[in-house]
Amino acid sequence: MNTKHKIIGSLVACIVLFTFLSCASTSKKSSTGEYVDDSVITTKVKALLAEDDFLKSFRISVETYKGVVQLSGFVNTQDAVAKAGRIARSVKGVQSVKNDLIVK
Repeated sequence: MNTKHKIIGSLVACIVLFTFLSCASTSKKSSTGEYVDDSVITTKVKALLAEDDFLKSFRISVETYKGVVQLSGFVNTQDAVAKAGRIARSVKGVQSVKNDLIVK
């Protein structure tokens, strides 16, 4: 009976260990918490860009991965590129901004 309990205990420990390892983030995969944080950052940046009278007429795409915000799309001036970057950097949780906006 004692051996049976040890085997069951070992199996439960392995299951718990694999569960935690599968939820951990890697360099290629975000954890659930990181994904939620990135979604919140993306939403806040998009909202601020949409509120700005100068930038709201442009179609600026926003993506976030592990706190790095990527801006892409087309704008009319270099001032718009700079302003969008400043707005993105102002959001709490942003680690850096990759500004790929193109002046057309």
